[in-house]
Amino acid sequence: MGVRRALLDVTPLRRSAPFRRLWLGQALSRFGGQMTLVTVMYQVWQTTHSTVWTGAVGLAQAVPLIVLGLFVGSLVDRVDRRKFYLIMTAGQAGCVLLLALQGLVGQFPTAAVLLLVAVESCFTAGSAPASRTFIPRLLPEEQRAAGVALNRISFQGAMLAGPALGGLILGRLGVGGCYLIDALTFASAFYGAFGLPRMSPGDEPARPGLRGVADGLAFLVRTPVIRGALLTDLATTVLSMPISLFPQVNAERFGDNPRTLGLFLTAVAVGGVAASLFAGSFTRLARPGLVMLAGSATWGAALALFGLSADPWAGLAFLALAGAADTVSVVSRSTLVQLHTPDELLGRVSAAEQIVGQAGPDLGNLRGGLVADATSGTTALVSGGLLCIGAVALVGTTTPGLRWFSAPSPRGAAAG
Repeated sequence: MGVRRALLDVTPLRRSAPFRRLWLGQALSRFGGQMTLVTVMYQVWQTTHSTVWTGAVGLAQAVPLIVLGLFVGSLVDRVDRRKFYLIMTAGQAGCVLLLALQGLVGQFPTAAVLLLVAVESCFTAGSAPASRTFIPRLLPEEQRAAGVALNRISFQGAMLAGPALGGLILGRLGVGGCYLIDALTFASAFYGAFGLPRMSPGDEPARPGLRGVADGLAFLVRTPVIRGALLTDLATTVLSMPISLFPQVNAERFGDNPRTLGLFLTAVAVGGVAASLFAGSFTRLARPGLVMLAGSATWGAALALFGLSADPWAGLAFLALAGAADTVSVVSRSTLVQLHTPDELLGRVSAAEQIVGQAGPDLGNLRGGLVADATSGTTALVSGGLLCIGAVALVGTTTPGLRWFSAPSPRGAAAG
């Protein structure tokens, strides 16, 4: 019985048909998105051979999320969230189709590719916060942590298979073929969204403009648990995200082979999937804040060890450990947000989580590229990991409520 309780809880997939369709559709779409991530990095690296330019990919993704995030979150709390999600997803699909076109007929200059990445990120700034509001509408409170863990394993599964297959397709079909496959997978995202019920903003829709944004920020400031959770993730990702360094490490350790470039993200995903498969071992713990802090600190330590490792395969093992720690941290953080946020504010808080969860890594990738360009990849990795550990310790020390918060016990959620 103990082993069964430690396994991933699939009750939400069995009991909620709309959640099941949404989960399946997003899982396949995320698969294509991971292929595009590797493809963009590879295309930019082959054109420039510069970690500054590969880091700029992160900047192109981060700026729209930071500039538009809270305003879009306020809009999510005013409109039908399902319809809004469909519109934003259509915009993302259009941008990926343009990337596929440039890859097939003749590659654009690097700056033009980054512009397309930035435009797609504008649509992501809307689709992601809307998507994060669905779980509280589709699942009862006792199943929300399981729903978050299921979303996480679909993301990690895409990371596991997508980059590796993307590397193989790059060697055969080129960048255009990879982008085109991602564009086709958006059909599955539409499949999941069309099965959702109407998602009205509720009895207290957000106030328009800056007033609605201010209401969301005021809630974040006065809620220590959520504030501490977001600060932990922001400090962790900005200080230690390693993805922009992967092309350089691949060139140093694997001879710049595109088929091995995907192994780095795949290693992170292997650890993440392993942690997700046994998500019951931490989603059922009483103190998700403390679990999140431990996972974030372990992430930093694993990346520092990856930077110090001379053996490439041992380095991949440390990346797997980092992936497992990241999954523990992300699931615990998202559960805290779901449990502490009223429905009428969930769009704005989800937008803030979106800024932290996606713009933070993008800024971290830029930081890593700049540090590596000025020093070395090893220095960027090790310094980032140590700074991450220090930042996590600081947030945990100054936010006691985050350490001691107790989540409600699941009521009747069966392990899968």
